[in-house]
Amino acid sequence: MTSRRDALPLFSSPGARGTGPLADRLRPETLDELVGQPDLAGIDAVLRRWIDEDAVPSLVLWGPPGCGKTSAARVVQRHTRRPVVAFSAVASGVKDVRAVLERAEAAWKGGGPPTLVFIDELHHFTKVQQDIFLPHVEEGSVVLLATTTENPSFHVIGPLLSRCQVLILRRLSEEDLSTLLRRGLTHPRGGLTERKVEAVDEVLGAIASAADGDARRALNVLDLAARATKPGDVITAETVRRVLGRRVYLYDRDREEHYNVISAFIKSVRGSNPDAAIYWLARMLESGEDPLFIARRMIILASEDIGNADPRALPMAVAAMHAVDFIGLPEGTLPLAQAAAYLASAPKSNAAYRAYLDARADVARHGSLPVPQHLRNAVTSLMEGAGYGRGYLYPHDDPGGIVAQTYLPEALSGRSYYRPKSHGAEREIADRLREWERMRAERGAERPAAESDGIARSGSALPPVEGKPRR
Repeated sequence: MTSRRDALPLFSSPGARGTGPLADRLRPETLDELVGQPDLAGIDAVLRRWIDEDAVPSLVLWGPPGCGKTSAARVVQRHTRRPVVAFSAVASGVKDVRAVLERAEAAWKGGGPPTLVFIDELHHFTKVQQDIFLPHVEEGSVVLLATTTENPSFHVIGPLLSRCQVLILRRLSEEDLSTLLRRGLTHPRGGLTERKVEAVDEVLGAIASAADGDARRALNVLDLAARATKPGDVITAETVRRVLGRRVYLYDRDREEHYNVISAFIKSVRGSNPDAAIYWLARMLESGEDPLFIARRMIILASEDIGNADPRALPMAVAAMHAVDFIGLPEGTLPLAQAAAYLASAPKSNAAYRAYLDARADVARHGSLPVPQHLRNAVTSLMEGAGYGRGYLYPHDDPGGIVAQTYLPEALSGRSYYRPKSHGAEREIADRLREWERMRAERGAERPAAESDGIARSGSALPPVEGKPRR
């Protein structure tokens, strides 16, 4: 059986570190150097204990591209005393797999330790190839160490998966990537120190945003940008743009500009300016903003700023969210642009939003006011005897569906919250509510004549439509 270092040359020598890609030169040698995965690399993390005790079980590391799966696996390999063999799931066939597993079994039966078999991108192995590992993992001659970007539940056969621990790595944040990029500029072991270049935080943030959570992509962009910059100079946004082949926007999802641009977008929609709304939408999307974040803000806006002035606004915003989640980018920009234009062009009303705020204020001011007896359900004879439901008028028994009945707690009788605007679909709602108020008055609904208990009362339960006198 070949030795660990003969079977798998884990790291190049220090002298050769400057020749490979920056992402490879900066691969962690210990868990302390692993960025953005505290559940794996923390002081009390189970992986750290396994490595310290050289007792790593069969293990699948699952996470998105560039999150540190292979780096974590390399740390395991570097610190184990077991023999190590590595496979490429793309390049290895069944014959290759069988040969290695047979040698591992023979060495184990001869008294040697189990062989650590590393498979990068396990999901590329067929079910037949995966099945070959099963008896060897089960008997203990092989410890499987695998990485995958795909859900193991769907891409690893059940019997093999049941014999493995699964550790989930999270997507790296822009802050994580910025940390790695600063390390890439200054790290004495494989960094860009020989270039003597610098970069401001905004440019590093732009690279991090463009990398979309992928550390390998971020570091390789930095490497190319550094080599396109004269030694001793500062890497500029224009240099990064040339490297990426597209414009780089200084927009950080975790900093002030993020809030400035989304604020401009919301205010443009609220202000009924579709041109500005589309512009700010494009600024966010082209800068790498999460499209679902924008969609969520549009859903909130559809209720807060449009409401019943156009009841179609909320379904439009929800549909845009589902559409972009379903089809992704870049095509997902189309439903977002459609929804933004529609919301900006819709009539505006914050009446429902204001109604809730006023009702919430009364809840806070008056506490849990009792439900009127006639609105309570008499579900037992005891409750019926106590007067529950007594005097309730069933609206469907009235030809017009409107009865002379109060629905608020007695202390809030006559209080009004919903004040529909005089434009859009709310004009029709306001006319309908006024007509119902007239019908209630004809049917003898009681109305308070004055203010009491510190609660402001209006002359009717329905305030006037904006711009029109109270009836």
